Amino acid sequence: MPTPEPDASLPYPPSPNRATPDDLLHARPGKDVSPEDLVLAAGRDVTPDNLEWARRKLAEEGPAAIDKLLP
Repeated sequence: MPTPEPDASLPYPPSPNRATPDDLLHARPGKDVSPEDLVLAAGRDVTPDNLEWARRKLAEEGPAAIDKLLP
C-alpha cells in the first residue's frame, strides 16, 4: 500500500516526532459565534432551553465563551 503524500497546504510538514502546532488544533469558527455553535460545541441538543442558555453565555462572555468548550 503506498504512503500518502504530505499535504502541501499545511504550514508545517507533519512529523511523527513533532507535536501538532497549537494554531492547527483549535477549531474556533471565527469571530461570529452563534448560539447554535455554542450549544453544539457543548455537546447539547439544539433546543429552545439550550439556545437560551447559549444566548445568556454569549451575552456574558462574548465569542470567547466557545473557546472554553473547544480543544
